[in-house]
Amino acid sequence: MNRWIQLLFGIVSYLLFLATIAYGIAFFGNLFVARTIDAAASVTFAAALPVNIGLLLLFAAQHSGMARPGFKRWLARVIPPFLTRSLYVFTSSAALIAIMALWQPMGGVVWSIELPLPRHLIMLVYVLGWGLMIWSTFLLDHFELFGLRQVWCEFRGRKCVAPPFATPAAYKYVRHPIYAGWLIVVWASPVMTVSHLVLAVGITAYTFMGIRLEEIELARRLPYYEQYRRKVPMLIPSLRKRLLERADR
Repeated sequence: MNRWIQLLFGIVSYLLFLATIAYGIAFFGNLFVARTIDAAASVTFAAALPVNIGLLLLFAAQHSGMARPGFKRWLARVIPPFLTRSLYVFTSSAALIAIMALWQPMGGVVWSIELPLPRHLIMLVYVLGWGLMIWSTFLLDHFELFGLRQVWCEFRGRKCVAPPFATPAAYKYVRHPIYAGWLIVVWASPVMTVSHLVLAVGITAYTFMGIRLEEIELARRLPYYEQYRRKVPMLIPSLRKRLLERADR
């Protein structure tokens, strides 16, 4: 019975992630749903800002805190190690749901693009940002990244081997295409309210902090990661680096 419960938890965590992403596309893009990131303010700026900063700190603490090696070692003593990724996915979805459910609009417009063609182009970039994020997970091992492979291997009584370090497709041009897609999502908006700007700035600050912590751990575990870091840009493709790489061959 425990095996069935563990498998069910892994599946539920993954389905929660899919539902959260689907709603997030609408929430951050002002699409289809009644209340979005750019909704009209319902409380004062002074009342909304501490709530929103708290939500961003919670999001950052969950994402980076649970990814730290020390926390992973502690968690592996509490629950079976093969469930840790599913738990991370579940709590990450919960943190993003908290932002979407509790975020307090703050009013005020930083920019608003009214011309139809630029608006459509920006929304296209927004959708491409989501596409880059999702595509990048499949370039690695989507089902391992979201915990399904681990719980399925345990359910079938098989040994689940972590995928080797690889740099396919987008990873040859930037080290963190998932983060790059996320930054596109939060900044590509034809209407940028103060509320949206606070979110975008907060997510951007967390992204650079998270990358720094993640790369320290990757460099410690993978002796060839430092060479990869020197050759491949962090978030924005560099034509100069590609030309130098070709010249070295």
